Amino acid sequence: MHTAPSKIFRHALSGFTLIAALLLPTLTAAETLDLSGPWHYALDRENTGLANQWYSRPLTDATIKLPGTLPGNGIGDPVTVDTKWTGGIFDRSYFTSPEYAAYRTPGNIKVPFWLQPETHYVGAAWYQRDIDIPANWNVRHLELHLERPHWKTTAWFDDRLIGSNDSLSVAHVYDLGLAAGPGHHRLTVRIDNTLDPDIGENSHSVSDHTQGNWNGIVGRIELIATAPIWIDDLTIIPRVKDRVALVRGKLASSDHQAWPATVQITGGPKTGRPRPAMNANMAADGSFSLDYPLGADAPLWDEFNPALHHVTATLANGEQREATFGLREIAAEGRRILLNGRAVFLRGTLDCAAFPRTGHPPTDVASWRTIFTTIQAHGLNHIRFHSWCPPEAAFSAADELGLYLQIEVASWPNQSTTLGDGKPVDEWINRETARILRANGNHPSFVMLCAGNEPGGKNYTAWLTDWVKRQKATDSRRLYTAGAGWPEIPENDYHVTPEPRIQHWGEGLNSRINQLAPETRTDYRDFIGARTTPVVSHEIGQWCVYPNFAEMPKYTGYLKPRNFEIFRASLAAHHLTDQAHDFLIASGKLQALCYKEEIESALRTPEMGGFQLLGLSDFPGQGTALVGVLDAFWEGKGYITPGEFRRFCNRTVPLARLNQRVFTQDEHFTADIEVAHFGPTTLPNIVATWKLVDGRGLIAAEGRFASRDVPTGGLTQFGHLDLALHAVPAPARYKLIVTLENSTFENDWDFWVYPPATEVVAPAPAGLLVVHELDATAQAQLESGGDVLLIIPPARVAPDPARGKIALGFSSIFWNTAWTHGQAPHTLGILCDPQHPALAHFPTETHSNLQWWYPVSHAGAMILDGLPADLRPIVQVVDDWVTNRKLGLIFEARVCKGRLLVTSIDLNESTMDPVRRQLRASLLAYAASPQFAPTVTLTGEQVRLLIVPKP
Repeated sequence: MHTAPSKIFRHALSGFTLIAALLLPTLTAAETLDLSGPWHYALDRENTGLANQWYSRPLTDATIKLPGTLPGNGIGDPVTVDTKWTGGIFDRSYFTSPEYAAYRTPGNIKVPFWLQPETHYVGAAWYQRDIDIPANWNVRHLELHLERPHWKTTAWFDDRLIGSNDSLSVAHVYDLGLAAGPGHHRLTVRIDNTLDPDIGENSHSVSDHTQGNWNGIVGRIELIATAPIWIDDLTIIPRVKDRVALVRGKLASSDHQAWPATVQITGGPKTGRPRPAMNANMAADGSFSLDYPLGADAPLWDEFNPALHHVTATLANGEQREATFGLREIAAEGRRILLNGRAVFLRGTLDCAAFPRTGHPPTDVASWRTIFTTIQAHGLNHIRFHSWCPPEAAFSAADELGLYLQIEVASWPNQSTTLGDGKPVDEWINRETARILRANGNHPSFVMLCAGNEPGGKNYTAWLTDWVKRQKATDSRRLYTAGAGWPEIPENDYHVTPEPRIQHWGEGLNSRINQLAPETRTDYRDFIGARTTPVVSHEIGQWCVYPNFAEMPKYTGYLKPRNFEIFRASLAAHHLTDQAHDFLIASGKLQALCYKEEIESALRTPEMGGFQLLGLSDFPGQGTALVGVLDAFWEGKGYITPGEFRRFCNRTVPLARLNQRVFTQDEHFTADIEVAHFGPTTLPNIVATWKLVDGRGLIAAEGRFASRDVPTGGLTQFGHLDLALHAVPAPARYKLIVTLENSTFENDWDFWVYPPATEVVAPAPAGLLVVHELDATAQAQLESGGDVLLIIPPARVAPDPARGKIALGFSSIFWNTAWTHGQAPHTLGILCDPQHPALAHFPTETHSNLQWWYPVSHAGAMILDGLPADLRPIVQVVDDWVTNRKLGLIFEARVCKGRLLVTSIDLNESTMDPVRRQLRASLLAYAASPQFAPTVTLTGEQVRLLIVPKP
C-alpha cells in the first residue's frame, strides 16, 4: 500500500502500561461497511480526469454494479480490426488473409487468436459513490479494502487524496486514518488498466490471451473500522521439529496512544481443542514475538493430511487478527524436494488465468475448491500460476485440500519488456514480491515463489540472482526460483527448465515422439544427474486436440468463442461438419496417449523433482491452444476420465519399461516392472500382479512378483518379464496390465503382435495392378474394368498450393500452428472405421494408437478437398482446426469401369516393418475381395492431381 497524504502514527510511549490503555474508551473489534452495489462511473478516454479534478465533483449519472467490470456490464467500445489488444499476435494473417476477410467486416468482427469480449476498453475509468459513516465510528480508524481491482487504483475520500496502488496480486488497502466525522461522504476510485509499467503484454495477469485486460473491481469492497491501535501484521513461522509456531506481529496506530504492554496469543488446530493462551510482550516499535507450542501430537500439513492450525492475536481493546497456517517445512536437499523430511514429486498443471464465464478470477473459496478438486481427481498435487497470482481464496482452498502452489510475480518480462535493465518493471517486481509475501505468506499451500515466466534481456540473470538471494534471506518458508523456464542459477532452490520433456519448441518431427519408434524405456536421468539442484520440467505436453464445438453454449459471459465460430465455419466449408465430434474423440485419444508417455517418462526418472503440465485444461489464447483433456471451464471433453488419467498420474504408479511396442511371434515380449511411489509412507509387503489381455479382455498370460516393501520417495524394482510369443494369436493388440494387490493402483500398456515376415506373404492378387503413379498402363487397367492399387510415394504427395507440404507426424499438434509459426506436425492423428473390410486384417481402433507410428512416419497426407464431398477416406487424417482440410492416407474410388485403391503410405515390400507389412496384406486381401466396392466415381485426372509429377 502507498499512503498519502494522511499520516499514520506509530508511537511507542514508554512507561504507558496496559492498565492505562484499558482506561481508554471501550471500543469494539473491527467492523465493516459493505460498499458493494451501484456506483457512478465515467470513462476517462482523454485521460483528463486528474487535471480536471473529477474526484471533487459528482460523476455522471451512469451507474455500474460493483463488484463488477466494465466489459462484464457491456461498457466499452465494440471490437474492430483496429482494437488495441494487450497481447502479442504472432500469426498476423487475420489482418491480411482473404480467408479471414469476412471476419474483418464491421458487424461480423471475429478474431481467431483468443476469446473475444463483446466490448473493450483500456484506459482510465472513474468510480464514485456516497457513503454514510456511522455515528459510533467517530473515534475509529478507517481502511478502504478493494479485494481485486484491475489494475492501478487511486482513491479519494471526499476531496482528499488517500493514495495509489499498482498491485495485480493482492488487495488494494488504503489507510484513511481516523474517521473524518460521521455522516455523508464521497468516495472516488480511479482505475487505470493501461500497461504501465510494462510487465510484459503476454503476462496472464493482464493479457487478452486469457482473462483479458478488464477494468473494474471484483471481490470484497468495504470500509473497515478498527480501534486507533490495531494489529497490522501477523506472521507465522512453523517449526516442525519441536511443533512450535513462531508468532510475529506488528501493531499500528492512528493517534498518539501508547502500545499495550502485551498481546494475547491463542491458537491450536483449526477444528479441535484450542491450546492455552499466552501473552507476548510488546517491543518499543510495536512489534511482538512469541514461540507458541502446538503440542507434541500436533499434526503436520501435506497433500495427504492437510491439517490446519490457527493463531489469534488479541489486544485489550478488542482488536484481533487471525492467521491460518499449516505445520510444514519445505526444503531442497540435493536433487530432491522435501516436505517435512519426505521426498515430494510435483505432479503439476498450469493455471493461466482463463475464466471464460466471468472474465476474471473467482474470489470465493467454493469456486477454487471446485477447480482444485478436479485437478486432484486427475492425480495431480501441484499448480503453477503462470505469470499471475490468484486471490487469497485460492490459497485458502489449496490449504484445505493439500495442494502445492507455485506463485509467480504476475509478470512475463521478455521480448521488448526486458528485466534487469533499469526499466520500471524491475522495481515493480520488487514491490509486488513484498506484497505477495505479506498478504499470503502464512498459507501452507504457498510452497514456491518464482519471479515470473521466461525472462528476457541482457542482464536478467544477474538481476534475478539478487532477487532470489533477497527472498531466501527474508522468508525461509518456501522455495524460490528465478524464472519459470530459465535461468538455471546456483542460487535457485529448484530449477524449472524445459529440457526434460518429449518435444521442445522448434523440434517438430525431430522430437522423440515423432522420430523414435514407440518404447517406454527413455528417461531423463542423464540430465537430472548432471545437476545438484531439484529439477521440475517446464510446460511439458502442449498436445492439442480438435475443438469441442459442443462446449460453445457454456460461454454465457461477455467472452465469446468467436474463434470457435471461425473454425466451425471452416469445417462446414470443407463439408466435414458431421465429423466434428469424431475428430474430437480421435484426436483426444491421441492427446491422452501423448500425455501418458510424457508423464511416465518423468516418473521413470530417478531423483526428478516433478513436472508442470501445459496443461490439464485448455488455453484459449495465443492462437487458441486446445492442450487440455479438460476445457477452459475445467470440465471433461468425453475421451478420458479422471480415473483413467490417474492410472498413469498418481502418487503411486506402476511402470513398465519396454524396448518396443511392436513384436512378431518369433520374438519375446520383455519388460521391466517398477513402481514410482510418493505416498505418505512405505507400502509394506506389496504384491504386483501382471497379465496380458487381448482386445476382447481374455487373458493370454498372467503372473505375480514376490512381495516387497515399496518405500516412499522414488522407484522400486519388481522384476523382469520375458515371454515367448509364438503361441499368441496374431495379428492382434494386447495390453499389459500391472496391478498392486489390495490397492487402487493399476496401469497398462498396449502392444501389438504380428506374424513373422515369412508368414505374411502379400503378393498382389491376380488381376490387381500395383503402381506408384497413375500412368497409361494403370489408366488402361481401369478403363478395362480392372483393379489398381496406387501407392503414392510420400515424397510425391502433392502439397497444399497455399501453405506448402503438410507436416505429418505421429504426435498431435504441439501448442498450435499459429503461435509456433507452423511448427510440425500440422495434424491431429488418424480417424478410421476399424470395421471397414480394408482393415479386416489390421488390428486398429478408430484413432491413432502406437502401432500407427510406423505407417504415419512413412506417409504423406493427401489433400482430398478437390474430390467429391461424399468421398470419405478409409484412413483419414485429422487436420489442424484452422485449415480443416479433408486429408487421407487411404481411400477408394471407381475410375472409369475399374476400382481404384489409393494409399500414400510407403508400402514397399523390401523396407517394411511388421505393421506396414500387415497393413499391406490387409489392403491386398480387400482389393481381391467382392467387398471392394467403391461408391464414389473419380476421373483419372482428379487422381493424378494428388501426385507431384516426376521431374
